Amino acid sequence: MPLNVLADYLLLAAVWGASFLFARLAVVEFGALPTAALRCVIAALVLLPLLLAHGLGPQLRRHGKTAATIGVLNSGIPFALFAFAVQYISTGLTSILNATVPMFGALVAWLWLKDRPDASRVAGLAIGFAGVALLAGGGARSGGGALAGWAVLACLAACVCYGVAGNAAKVHLAGVPPLVTATASQIGASALLAIPALWMAPARMPGLQAWAAILALGVLCTGLAYVLFFRVIDRVGPARAMTVTFLIPVFAVFYGALVLNERITPWMLVCGAVIVAGTALSTGLLTLRRRAPSAP
Repeated sequence: MPLNVLADYLLLAAVWGASFLFARLAVVEFGALPTAALRCVIAALVLLPLLLAHGLGPQLRRHGKTAATIGVLNSGIPFALFAFAVQYISTGLTSILNATVPMFGALVAWLWLKDRPDASRVAGLAIGFAGVALLAGGGARSGGGALAGWAVLACLAACVCYGVAGNAAKVHLAGVPPLVTATASQIGASALLAIPALWMAPARMPGLQAWAAILALGVLCTGLAYVLFFRVIDRVGPARAMTVTFLIPVFAVFYGALVLNERITPWMLVCGAVIVAGTALSTGLLTLRRRAPSAP
């Protein structure tokens, strides 16, 4: 990977890894739904001028309705679910669960698009889901009270949404410029969350730290992150770009430990490694080679 692409790749992982920390800092004062809604609105305000500057306004009008609908699954619902989850489980655990997105994408492709996986990918799905089950069981027992289990389920539901949205985009948005898809997604997600977020708006004005976290979520972790992601895709292709998912938990766990004093347990690390291995197999990034039969 060229040095300039590697720099974008690492920056993207660092920025997306920080999204869990910023969500945790914002949700304390804003609440889950307002945090998710503001993240989408700010990201849309960042991406829309970029889209217009690239002359993609006609494409947005042509494909915007479809992309906005998919954006409900690709941004609106997952952002709200993760904002809920970080209130009850650590940001590190949340980010590790988020690493299962490619695995759920492969599972949805199998069930919906009949993209039949080979034996290696099936083994990867089994390994990955075993890691999720082990990690979820440990996460539900460690802090967060009675809602910790629901928080883990919320993370997994968000990953399923990402998997469905990714495959829906392949079917309905093939050939559409990614900047159009991203911008319309944030607009659609903003429309979905606007009224519920207003209904659940905080009674008191949040402090400067919470506002700074919201701005970082929208501008850096969503707007800038999409720009970086598309640039990496253009240079190395979507398959290699998606491997950034495996690096995100490294940054997220580090930020959580440094800023929030979250505890990193050996159980988290072991389960995280199992999940990453299973996801890599299920998406075809790794394969299990069959041993050639020996000559008689």
